Order: sequence, then structure tokens, then C-alpha cells
Amino acid sequence: MPALLRLALPVACMAMMLGGCAQTGQRPDTALVSEDFMVPAADAGVQLHVRNRRPADLARFAPDNIVLFVHGATGSPETGFDLKLDGLSWMEWMARQGNDVYFVSVRGYGRSTRPREMDQPPLDNPPVVRTDTAVRDVGAAVDFIRQRRGVAKITLLGHSWGSTIMPVYTTQNNDKVHRLALFAPGWLRRDGRSLTDAGGALGAYRIVTGEAVRKRRGTGLPPGKQEELMPARWLDAYLEAAFEADPWSKTQNPRAFRAPNGVVQDSREYANAGKPRYNPADIRVPTLLILAEWDADMPLYMAQTLFPLLTNAPAKRLVVIGEGTHVVLAEKNRMQLFREVGLFFEEGRQ
Repeated sequence: MPALLRLALPVACMAMMLGGCAQTGQRPDTALVSEDFMVPAADAGVQLHVRNRRPADLARFAPDNIVLFVHGATGSPETGFDLKLDGLSWMEWMARQGNDVYFVSVRGYGRSTRPREMDQPPLDNPPVVRTDTAVRDVGAAVDFIRQRRGVAKITLLGHSWGSTIMPVYTTQNNDKVHRLALFAPGWLRRDGRSLTDAGGALGAYRIVTGEAVRKRRGTGLPPGKQEELMPARWLDAYLEAAFEADPWSKTQNPRAFRAPNGVVQDSREYANAGKPRYNPADIRVPTLLILAEWDADMPLYMAQTLFPLLTNAPAKRLVVIGEGTHVVLAEKNRMQLFREVGLFFEEGRQ
């Protein structure tokens, strides 16, 4: 079974800070099309926000150039995948590689339907939007894209919690998945709890303030590194996107946004308890694990433990990016992430 472990070290390239350093095949001046859809979930009354970005002149749609992103436990896709930093988002970069790129917000996030429990005081209801629910939402998005493009399979990428959602979906639907990329992959936790878990009783959702985000972003970093990795203007853009994705934030002072607690409950019952959420051996498609060295949310040992368990992936790769955190997609070395993921997807081109 082909397997590769790579350490991606920082490259002295100013354009990397600014979103440049084009990869072979990139067309920086290509006009892009952006479309937004509200896709019905499997259960009635729930609508899922799906966004598509692609080159205006793209004429070929196939499993090897159709990509679906799913987000993590806290922020909506607008805070990461389609966040413009110095004029460029990851989705735009990926589209300019000749891809038909989508994201989906699972219910409770972004523009997707929010469970009614999220309009009530948090402790009035148990945690909402568990992983099983998110997997069904991803399935609805996958089937929408497959039908739209007339293909049997597409490529999947999940970040953080999405790196659990996507493999769970894949173990149940290998026949619908071309390739699988897990960014900041989670696995069994050795001790403690996730940074999204403040301890104590869990309500339906949690309230996330800008101060909490700033504190979390600095966790585990060497002194003085936070501003170097994520300039203040980039962090401000991240927070503004998070607030804008939840209209409720406009009623709060200081501003804050809501995030469902289903994922936190799942972490307590699975990762923290030493109980796997899925069997990695049931993944039967080429798989990439990629993360940054200072990821305090999903430490490196998780990916190192998961990697050898992918015994039936026809190809697998583990890539570690130097000088980055859980959100390296919004940090100075983000272009290394984009390129490594792009390379993995390009290798699946027929």
C-alpha cells in the first residue's frame, strides 16, 4: 500500500504571506462563478446552505475535480474555506486549479437551518446536532452535487470535526467518494478534553465570543507567535465572518455567535472515552491526513495514531506543516496547506 509521511517546512516566500506563489496549473486571472443553494436535508423542514465556486469556462465535471468541504465544530465555512485574506480564499484558489468546489454548512451553522433549540436559552435543551446528524447533512449535499453534475463520486475534505464527519460518511458510502482529505484530523484523546469543551453541564449550544476565539488561537503557541502566524487584520476578518454568519450576533454586546454542542457531547462519549467513532479500516479510498505542528485542538499524536489504522486505503499520506496551528488555513503558511491538498487531489486526476 503506498504510504508517505512528509514534513512541510516554512518556505521563504513573501507571496506566500499574501496568498501568492501560484502552483503549476493555477490560472490566477481566471473568472470564477459563485452560486449559493439551499438544499433540502434528509428530514423535512431543514435547509442546508451549499456554495459552489468554479472557473467560468470549466466544461468538464468528473469525480477527480469536484470537491466538497465541510467545516469544524465552531465556525461556519465562511470563516475558513471561503474567507478572503489579502484577496484570496481557499475555495477560490482551489477553483483556479480547475476544480468545481463546494462547501456545505451542516444544520445549526451559517445560513443553514438552525434547530429551534438554538432560539431558546442554552440549558433548556440537551446538545443539538450530533455527528450522526451532520453525516446525514453531508450525505444530502453529496447527493445534490452528484445529481447536479451527473457523477457517481466526488472528493471530500473535512476540517476538525469535519475530519470525523467525512470519514464516518465515507465508511458508509465508499462508492460515492473519490478521494478523502482530513485536515486537522481528530482521533482518540489521551487526556483532558477538547478546547471547545469548557466542562460542566452542556446545553443545546454554546455562545462564542471574540475574546474566547482570540484566547483559543494562542493556545500552545510559543511566546510572540500568534501575531506572526495570524496578523491582526486576518483575525479580525475571521471574527467578522463568524459574526456575520449568525444574525443573532447583532443582538449581542459584545458580539458573539452560537455553535451547537452536539459535537462536544460526542467528544465526551467517544474521543475522550477512548471509543472510536468509526473504523479506519472501513475507508477504502485514497486518504490524506494533514495538520500543522502547533495544533493544540487536534495534536499530532492523533494523526500519528490514526495513520497506520488506514489499512485498506489504496494510498495514504500524512503531511505536517511547520509553524501553524489548528487554523493554518488562515495563517501565514496557508499556501503550504493549499498546495499539499491540491497536489493530493491532482494525483487523482485521470
